[in-house]
Formats: sequence, structure tokens, C-alpha cells
Amino acid sequence: MSEVDPDEDNGVPELARANPRHLSTEDFLRFERYAAEMLGSLGLDLSSPGARETPRRFVRAFFDATQGYDGDPKLVTTFKTECHGGPDCELSQVIEGPIPFFALCEHHALPFHGNVYVGYIAHEHIIGLSKLTRLVRLFARRFTVQERMGQQIAQTLQEILEPHGVAVYIEAHHTCTQMRGVRELTPSTRTSFWRGHYEENPALRQEFLRMTTPTPR
Repeated sequence: MSEVDPDEDNGVPELARANPRHLSTEDFLRFERYAAEMLGSLGLDLSSPGARETPRRFVRAFFDATQGYDGDPKLVTTFKTECHGGPDCELSQVIEGPIPFFALCEHHALPFHGNVYVGYIAHEHIIGLSKLTRLVRLFARRFTVQERMGQQIAQTLQEILEPHGVAVYIEAHHTCTQMRGVRELTPSTRTSFWRGHYEENPALRQEFLRMTTPTPR
């Protein structure tokens, strides 16, 4: 199996390119002061032993949770397809999931979390299964919304592989509706995204969704 690894300027989707953020020590200290002011005003006792370091942890936690903005060039490592022609090449699905994720809603900066299933029908290239997890986390570790996250996953996989089709299914729980507002506790939000043959072939969509539905025990 021969490996194809495009360089940074050839075949790498813009959203996947390495673009690490650079925050200075002075930046972090300034943000920690802002966080301390906000959290203290909301009622947190910053003089208590358990909360003295909370502003620093708060800022660092947000920085870590948004690492998707740094990009991930390892996503573009692909391999030649194992299919050598025939109708099966355009119907055989590769499906990975559930891929768990945590993201931050851009509306309230509160977490939403759940599982993603990613499927594609290979053309000339395939991608390592671990890269599908990297792809999900690239877009989940940002301030985002579920609909955009699914579209970005589907579009980037389409650009990397140029497959016959791409499918993405996301099921998530949103703490912005559980901790505030209507305070829903159990509902989940489901979204699906289709590209290529999946858009044209209802049987492929049904097969994908059937394979992403947990089997009752």
C-alpha cells in the first residue's frame, strides 16, 4: 500500500493546515485577571484554597478546549484505495463511530457533547481510521455550533479524499439548554450531512443510518 502525503501547499484544505496560536505569558496573565474579576463578581470566593487558582485553570481550560483552531496537518495522510474497479467501489462504505466529542457552543461558550459517525465511499484514496477521529476533533475543539461542525467535517473529508460520497451523523446534548433557559435534561439534537452518492441514493443513506444505530441489547 503506497502512502500519499501532500505537502502544506498542495492538497491541504485550509481548515486543516497547521496554524498554531501564539499567546504570550503576558496575554495569559491578563486573561487570568479578567477571569478573576468576572468570576469574583459572580460570587466565587477567590480567597478560598480551592478557588485561588481557578482563574488560571479557567483560561487554560478554554485554551485547551479550543485547540482545533491550531489545525492538524496529519489529517492529509492518505493511502491508495484497495478497490481496483467495478461497481462495488462506488457502493462500499467505510464507517467510523461512535467518535465522542466535546465542543463549546459559540452562543453561550457552554459545552455540548455527543458522538459523531463518519462514512465515505472511497474513490482513489482512503484515510486511516484514526484520522477520522482527528477530523472530528479538529472542528469540535472550537467555539462552534453542531450544524457547522458537521458541514466542516463533511466538506474537509470531501476535499482530502475526493471520494464518491461522504456522510456525517451527529447526536449531541447541549448544556446551554440544560443549565439555563428551558432547562431540558434529556433531549438530544441529531443532524446529518450528505455529499455525493449519499445525496443521490436513499438506499446508501438508509444503510449508513442503520449501521450508526446502536443494536438493542
